[in-house]
Order: sequence, then structure tokens, then C-alpha cells
Amino acid sequence: MLDILTAAASGDAPPGWVQFLPIIGMVLIFWFLLFRPQMKRHKEHQAKIGGLKKNDKVVTAGGIVGKVIKVDDDYAEVEIAQGTRIKVVKSTIGDILAPGGKPAND
Repeated sequence: MLDILTAAASGDAPPGWVQFLPIIGMVLIFWFLLFRPQMKRHKEHQAKIGGLKKNDKVVTAGGIVGKVIKVDDDYAEVEIAQGTRIKVVKSTIGDILAPGGKPAND
């Protein structure tokens, strides 16, 4: 009986790297489910903001809707009412509205 217990205890253990497989699997799952889609959305947003031009209707991250009057490298001047212009950082522009789209309150 003692020989059976010592034989089972001295059995071949799996290599050390096998213990890290679950961790590596979790990292891969996080990469494909969280990080990769977020990077894709960021690239799409950067491309959209890079194509910003005069007379585009935009919505800022704060919810302000207006028409682009002037575009610089880092800033855009947006007219939010007749004669009322604000300067916004281009990266805070959330979306560019489709031309001819109706406002939500009309």
C-alpha cells in the first residue's frame, strides 16, 4: 500500500508553463472583447474628426449642436445660434450629423 502512495506522489508533474495557460487565455479574451473594439472605435472617431470641414453640423460630447464655421489643427469654431460662436477642441466633437437631418425637437 505504501508503494502505491509513493508512486502516485512521485508522478510526472506538468511543466511550469502549463500553469500560465489560463492567464494567457484570459488576456486574449480581454484583448478581443474589450481592447480591440475600443481601439477600432477610436480610429474611426479620429478619421471622422480628421475629415471635419466647414458647414458640417456637429454634436459635441457635452451635447451642444452647431454648425462648423472654421477648422484649425486642434480646434473648431462652432456656431450654436445666429451670431453665437464657440471654440471647441476637435477631439470633444462626438459626432458629425448627416446633412439634411432634422433636429430632435422639430
